[in-house]
Amino acid sequence: QVQLVESGGGLVQAGGSLRLSCAASGSIFRVNAMGWYRQAPGKQRELVASITTGGSTNYADSVKGRFTISRDNARITVYLQMNSLKPEDTAVYYCHARAPLYNYWGQGTQVTVSS
Repeated sequence: QVQLVESGGGLVQAGGSLRLSCAASGSIFRVNAMGWYRQAPGKQRELVASITTGGSTNYADSVKGRFTISRDNARITVYLQMNSLKPEDTAVYYCHARAPLYNYWGQGTQVTVSS
């Protein structure tokens, strides 16, 4: 089992910044990639950014140039730095960990961007 605990969400004005953190614990040796998804009301959950254990990153087109995903050297905490936030970034953000046979999810953290 892998446990994921997110923090860092909140309310920010458009143009502002937030940093999300996701701390992983448990059987983290199984995890080969971690990332962030988001789900806005009435919409499907979508990938925001991901990073593999090798350090390769992937971003949704809508956040490229504004968001940066990173991890600490021990690879047990993943961060999402969000700059130039827009109202359309408002959503619940979920941390995700991918293992060969299972996907793990955090409880979600609300990000609200006011115009």
